[in-house]
Amino acid sequence: MSRKAGPFHILVINPGSTSTKIALYRDLEPVFDKAIRHSTQDLSPFERIADQLEFRFALIQECLDRNPDFRGEIHAVVGRGGLLSPIEGGVYEVTDAMLLDLREARYGQHASNLGGILAHRLAQQLKVKAYIVDPVVVDEMEPVARISGIPEIRRISIFHALNQKSVARQAAEELGKPYAELNLIVVHLGGGISVGVHKRGRVVDVNNALNGEGPFSPERSGGLPAGQLVDLCFSGRFTHSQMLRKLTGAGGMVAYLGTQDMLEVKGRISSGDAFAAQIYDAMVYQIAKEIGSGSTVLEGDVDAIVLTGGLAQDERLIGDLKRRVQWITRILVYPGEKEMMALARGCLSVLMGQEPPRKYEDYRKE
Repeated sequence: MSRKAGPFHILVINPGSTSTKIALYRDLEPVFDKAIRHSTQDLSPFERIADQLEFRFALIQECLDRNPDFRGEIHAVVGRGGLLSPIEGGVYEVTDAMLLDLREARYGQHASNLGGILAHRLAQQLKVKAYIVDPVVVDEMEPVARISGIPEIRRISIFHALNQKSVARQAAEELGKPYAELNLIVVHLGGGISVGVHKRGRVVDVNNALNGEGPFSPERSGGLPAGQLVDLCFSGRFTHSQMLRKLTGAGGMVAYLGTQDMLEVKGRISSGDAFAAQIYDAMVYQIAKEIGSGSTVLEGDVDAIVLTGGLAQDERLIGDLKRRVQWITRILVYPGEKEMMALARGCLSVLMGQEPPRKYEDYRKE
């Protein structure tokens, strides 16, 4: 592709469960950003995620109409990718097939499903193209990593791909090597925790951070003893939906301590709550075990361990993790989530002609 000159103005849309984030970038310089918050009462009338489209679109449109920054030319719209057919990492143009899968929630309900739909709607209005970047279903796992131990169950890749890929490239810049030449273990520390093994630019193994693999987190159960889990499922005490809720949303820290607020947990520990300290230490212990497990996938050839996400701002947690895993390799820390910048960066690479957009249809399963 021929390299194109900027600057380019990129509209970024990132829908979450309780917010819709909007930003305007001039190349990689943020011009404007806003998070529109949605209360439980706001969203309660909508049975399905897709039903929220008109509600969220109207709020976005109102924001754009009121802000003079959006009155100039916009060259593309990029949205957070949702639950789609497993695809490789990269930038994808929003197509009819993608929109169909997102609207019908063919691969599951998630607020990020609205990212591609909203981006397409706005792009049509602006007469430009719409894209998504590194959705949560990025799947680059090696065949051996997919085998679970039971033929009926196949390990799948669902993780914080957007932030993991973004900080992996940031780490590559710091290390002075191309991402495609590095072996990294990237750990996203948030409400869910994913530990990805990045082998020369591909995430060849990762825990399913949505459905309860890997370490437990503030609101996810993590991997559980299989026999005891089966017994609990058939105990008659819980319905199917209640058990799923125990894995995602009501598991982990919140199940033990009644809160997923890590500031509250640390406050309890400071006040002498020994049980809170034990659960906190257990979470760190499990994260470290998952990192150690990832290092075996790379046969010990690990250029860096990269820690990111909201919990990477917790100095105690980072310090405890470092003590357990620093013998493996160097550790780089990039606190917080940089999803908006990651979306803009991916879109810009296409606008500048650095890489062609991928086709969703090449990966979609009929």
